[in-house]
Amino acid sequence: MTIASASHRAARPFGAVGLVAIGLICQEVGASFAVLLFPSVGAIGMVSLRLAFSAIVLLAIARPRLRGHSRNDWLTVIAFGITLALLNALFYEALARVPLGATITIEVLGPLVLSVVMSRRASSWLWAVLAFAGVVILSQGSFGDLDPVGVAFAFGAAAMWAGYILLSAGTGTRFPRLDGLALAMTVGAVITVPFGIASAGPVIFQPRILLLGAAVAVLSSTIPYTLELIALRRLPSATFSILMSLTPAIATAAGFLILGQKFTGVAFAAIGLVIAASIGAVVSSSHAARLGETGLGEPLS
Repeated sequence: MTIASASHRAARPFGAVGLVAIGLICQEVGASFAVLLFPSVGAIGMVSLRLAFSAIVLLAIARPRLRGHSRNDWLTVIAFGITLALLNALFYEALARVPLGATITIEVLGPLVLSVVMSRRASSWLWAVLAFAGVVILSQGSFGDLDPVGVAFAFGAAAMWAGYILLSAGTGTRFPRLDGLALAMTVGAVITVPFGIASAGPVIFQPRILLLGAAVAVLSSTIPYTLELIALRRLPSATFSILMSLTPAIATAAGFLILGQKFTGVAFAAIGLVIAASIGAVVSSSHAARLGETGLGEPLS
């Protein structure tokens, strides 16, 4: 192996890290733009725009095959689509009431708790306790007085995110490439669009609103999903999960820079606890998986 090829191979993970970082930034910038549209179309109107345009783009890219799937395949993808619709609806309803950084910090509790539960190790619950301590600190005025209804929506989105992860894995085993995601996104769009039109009214069809809705869909869904798919081919899943743990910090920065949302030094401590807990849970789960696979520890099944 030449020095040049070795350097290229060594640089590939760093390039993949950059792809994930760009995807996360696009996602939170898209969420910020969505907040700017709330006065015009409301949270549900924004959900319908995002899912509709995301479905259109994914259908065009994936061109999913509709034949040859079993009843259970369709039930799985429909459940995935319903979960996508609920996840986005709860997330945007939370964003309408709670700052972006705080919403994301609460929302990541879903994947974190799921990771802890699936690790089946009592010691992993320490990370969940640490994360909840961060959320408690977050609620003590670090972003101002958090709307309790918005916080409840954020916790609902956290639960749906955990469901999204499980159903995404199930859909991925039943449908090739992006077929399952494209079909699930279409199901989510079919569910939410009538509510979005009823909620927003004729304004949702204005060219400016449609253009901004398409931009949110591309930033929040198309670009992140594509970059993450490429990155996952080069990065270990544990490394990818750790990078995703940085989402609360990126969301807080986007809320500050784009939306002018204020926060205090206490917010940094709270977000830091949640990020540390997320990273700890990922590392702990990865270590437990290695022990289980090599027979050095308790089996995971």
